[in-house]
Amino acid sequence: MEQKHYKELWKAVQFHPLFDGVEESTALSLVEECEALTFQKREIMLQADTPRQGLLLVLQGIAEVFVKNAAGHDEVLEVIQKGEIVGFSSLAKFLGFEKADKPQATVEVRAIEDVHALLIPYAVLSKRWSDQNVHDYLLTQVSIRLKDVYGSLAEQVKLAKGMGEGETILTRVQDLMSEKVVAVAPETSIQEAARKMAESRTSSVLVLEGQELKGIITERDIVGRVVAKGLSYDDPSKLAMTANPVTISRFAFYYDAIAEILLKGIKHLPVVDDGEISGIVTFTDLHRKKNDSVIKTIKKIEQADEASLPEVKAAIYEITDTLLRDRVPIFALLEIITKLYDRLIGRTVELSVEALRKQGLTPPVPFAFYLMGSSGRGEQFMLTDQDHFLVYGETSDHAFFEKLGIEITTKLEKAGYARCKGLMMASEPQWRGTVLQWQDRVRKWMLQSTNENLLLAQNFFSYRFAAGSIELNGEFEEKIAELLERSKIFLFRMVQAEREQEIPTLDEPIKALFRIGRKSIDMKKEILFPYHHSLQILSLYYGGIPGTPLEKIAAMKEKGIFTAEFTHDVKEAFSHVFQLYMRQRWESKGGSSVLSFSAMSTRQKEELILSLRTLRELQGMVFARFSI
Repeated sequence: MEQKHYKELWKAVQFHPLFDGVEESTALSLVEECEALTFQKREIMLQADTPRQGLLLVLQGIAEVFVKNAAGHDEVLEVIQKGEIVGFSSLAKFLGFEKADKPQATVEVRAIEDVHALLIPYAVLSKRWSDQNVHDYLLTQVSIRLKDVYGSLAEQVKLAKGMGEGETILTRVQDLMSEKVVAVAPETSIQEAARKMAESRTSSVLVLEGQELKGIITERDIVGRVVAKGLSYDDPSKLAMTANPVTISRFAFYYDAIAEILLKGIKHLPVVDDGEISGIVTFTDLHRKKNDSVIKTIKKIEQADEASLPEVKAAIYEITDTLLRDRVPIFALLEIITKLYDRLIGRTVELSVEALRKQGLTPPVPFAFYLMGSSGRGEQFMLTDQDHFLVYGETSDHAFFEKLGIEITTKLEKAGYARCKGLMMASEPQWRGTVLQWQDRVRKWMLQSTNENLLLAQNFFSYRFAAGSIELNGEFEEKIAELLERSKIFLFRMVQAEREQEIPTLDEPIKALFRIGRKSIDMKKEILFPYHHSLQILSLYYGGIPGTPLEKIAAMKEKGIFTAEFTHDVKEAFSHVFQLYMRQRWESKGGSSVLSFSAMSTRQKEELILSLRTLRELQGMVFARFSI
């Protein structure tokens, strides 16, 4: 290798901890002992069960460490990026701790994209071993890598339990996507773009300017923008494309892709990392990987009529069961299921308006429909009681909205939602009205803070806009925000009520906990309700932050009320508690929310103790702001 090339290599690694602080002449001599290697995309960089010659430093590109599972599928343990080292398992041999009579299987390393790397032989490592900084760097890297790999292995073991097959919903996008991308330039004619789609037998074409993604043209775009709107086939593709399309990372999971397609209503996801396109994943790709229950359910909801509404519940339950069995993270699971239920709510409202229109009735003014309770919080996984209300613009014609409230309530009941025993539904006069009527109603709750009014207010402030006029929703939220500016006494009363329901502490050691006789905990009444009420009070105190609990937590962090560390801890605590609660309810088919400690593993109990400690800290923040 030429001296000039060695200098270029040294410049690339001179600030890396293995070479940092070494004089140029010494560094060059060390680099001369190393070997520059290039690997093409998908090429194996380190094979399993082969002797390692040293450490491999990635200079450019991305690689992955993987093993073959019992089913013969690749399980990715970690991703190695620029500046990181692979080959730490060989350090035992370098240090003289490997037993010759006990061979061990090793992992494999594969290039995800073209990789440039530097092989650092043990001889070079020996010459740098006396530097304490090198010791510290390697110890830190080994510790981090060990933690990550153990976490990955633990996740794979949990996922594999009881699944029977190697296919899981945590398959990564890079294993599903098509690397063959059909593309055109923005100025390419629409006809040429359509011709390319036809020749390639694909349903989409990407619009690229150089390597930059500008848009995507799908078959639906051709129909909707060219045929329907009369664009000429000679017009440039940029006029027919969907600009700034939704993209996804190759390292995202199957459920991430499903969520994007479900939430955004799209069927094509360009795969982009660091501004570079590496492929495209389509609805068909995802469909091919898993069963089509999600898609069938979406179609079932969108095509539902009054007679077929009851079928939707069973379809959503089937998806929920699949997501639970596949151990999808709780926040992703709730997001997917919430969007399915939101589609059902939206369709129910549409059917209700259509039913009234057939009677010759139309909305005299815009309206907005809101969900409360678990639906409002985006945490409903089973169809429980109805909790909703109706807001409409100023009008003297209240009769239409009386009928609309009754229609929605009736149709939701047919879909599987039981009527609320407390009558908190839009079919009831006290749960529908104009913006001003609602403002007066909420003001009354605040001024007359009886236990009954506090209960009504607690449920009301869990609201979430579900359907109707976005503009009216904005006006409604402005009026409610005005009331909150003068609501300190009302909030004080809410805090007083919460002091009677403090989140329990289980700080005693597990054995001591059982000796004192406590055998169970009511997840809903003792943990989730106090947590939600505490978060709700804080959001109202700081200006009526709207949204789901997760959105409120994010807003608290943005406002500087929660630190980044506390935000993470609260989300982790809620995730653990809600996962226990959801499995308890699901496995008991909607039965008791009381969790028996005897049914929990030691680790689950320990995590519950830590989670309750964090949620008590959140509740403590509320009490501190309203201390006497």
